[in-house]
Amino acid sequence: MNIFCLKRFKDAFDKLSKKNSYKELEKQLIDYFFNKEISLILNGTRLNNSVNKPFIKKRLEGSGGFRIYFLALIKNENIYLMFVHSKTGSEGSDNITPESKALIYKEVLECIKSNNLYKLNLSKDGSK
Repeated sequence: MNIFCLKRFKDAFDKLSKKNSYKELEKQLIDYFFNKEISLILNGTRLNNSVNKPFIKKRLEGSGGFRIYFLALIKNENIYLMFVHSKTGSEGSDNITPESKALIYKEVLECIKSNNLYKLNLSKDGSK
């Protein structure tokens, strides 16, 4: 399985990762997305009705933790991390609006088409 992310995701991740209170974010992402079959990461709230190209909002660390928005292309076994935010802490926020969801969905499709993505891999020490 290949894991990619948008610049929007990278920027949000980098901002959160700088805060000590969000130090678990990287570990949570690695534990959830890496070294798994694609079928094992498709649980979450489906934001579209597609079976082959689900757009998913996933809770990490329960109701007060992180929200990850991603697109899965089942046929190609590609995951596209689109956006992340925390529900609590200094950078905490409510869930994103339907308009924002539509915007990031459109953005990911454009980035896939133009190949304007970051590919994520684990380093030998297990970090991203």
